[in-house]
Amino acid sequence: MSEAGMISAPWLEDIEARRDDLIALTQDLIRIPTLNPPGEAYLEICEYLAARLRPRHFEIELIRAHGSPGDSDKYPRWNIVARREGRAPGACVHFNSHTDVVEVGRGWTTDPFGGELKDGKIYGRGSCDMKGGLAASIIAAEAFIDAFPDFNGAIEISGTADEESGGYGGVAYLAEKGYFDPSRVQHVIIPEPLNKDRVCLGHRGVWWAEIETKGHIAHGSMPFLGDCAVRHMGAVLHEFETSLYPALAGKRTAMPVVPEGARQSTMNINSMHGGQTEPEEDFTGFPSACVPDSCRMVIDRRYIIEEDPEEVRQEVVDILEKVSAQRPDFSYDIKELWHVSPTMTDNDAPVVRSVSRSIEQVLQKSPEYVVSPGTYDQKHIDRIGRLKDCIAYGPGILDLAHQPDEYVGVDDMIDSAKVMALSLKDLLGA
Repeated sequence: MSEAGMISAPWLEDIEARRDDLIALTQDLIRIPTLNPPGEAYLEICEYLAARLRPRHFEIELIRAHGSPGDSDKYPRWNIVARREGRAPGACVHFNSHTDVVEVGRGWTTDPFGGELKDGKIYGRGSCDMKGGLAASIIAAEAFIDAFPDFNGAIEISGTADEESGGYGGVAYLAEKGYFDPSRVQHVIIPEPLNKDRVCLGHRGVWWAEIETKGHIAHGSMPFLGDCAVRHMGAVLHEFETSLYPALAGKRTAMPVVPEGARQSTMNINSMHGGQTEPEEDFTGFPSACVPDSCRMVIDRRYIIEEDPEEVRQEVVDILEKVSAQRPDFSYDIKELWHVSPTMTDNDAPVVRSVSRSIEQVLQKSPEYVVSPGTYDQKHIDRIGRLKDCIAYGPGILDLAHQPDEYVGVDDMIDSAKVMALSLKDLLGA
């Protein structure tokens, strides 16, 4: 029995009875290896969800995001939107979960795609982020429909692609096609793993850019005849360390960002490539002796709502110009990859109030209001769909996302499913 066992409503207790189904559903989802990049098994997981929801009288749409970043015939960007109409017109509550997962990485002691159940936890890549949340929302919707078959309005469940790489082949595409128009959908809950007693109101802003420093190729035994692009990039990194990072540490926000370290502006060096392309794994030879004439670095800058987006870009450009003034023959290019503004839903929005009341009833405690350190698909629902009544709420511990031995707790999923089901009852007036 989870800590929510004190709730006496029989239909909520029915969610406890669905524990084995919830476990099996979560395991099945984990065992579909929807790795992104490159974007594998997207159609497979959409078809699995369709087979699950169609018998429950959900109308199913499988939607390929043609022309979106990453979409190809080899790796098509497939999404599913399942809609269950009620007895009469009314509001629509939409549960949106991304189906893609990040690379496995090293350090696992369990099978990353095994879905192993151990000590009340289900292990696997994507268990926490966010297939456990997807499974919990399905169980919540099914329990609600069984208890209130004559509800008014509509329930939607979506499984969308590419959230881990920006969401442009998933929620952004659907938003552009009108699926999140406020006339069609009124309330959105995204079951991201922000902990079961938290309501996530939004996220920080993000600005990604690629910086390239340029040089001149020459023989490695005579580097003085060339110009090393990697050394130029080293000077940029030094300036980042000595001036930019200290400045970012001093920028603090009033947004309730978690964890504490993310309440400031941050920047991650996402990748760096200089010189010759790395050889294939089975190549046994040696590299040739060349001075690298190009070095590329991708930066991942997260910024707070108090910052001006243009200043976020300009502070990087200013550093590049400073290095240029100090180093002979320094040449660079900078290219913006993508940019998303910070977003935060009001505390008194209908979905916030509803989920907060449900948390109080199920967990017997007041919810914590938080903001995510990284973006998730609320950005597209807000900016493209123009739908403001959107939050993230779901099971799982945020710090486990993208880690080895990622897991989701079964009791946490049960409790979160109860919260979601109660919110459905409230928002649809059942």
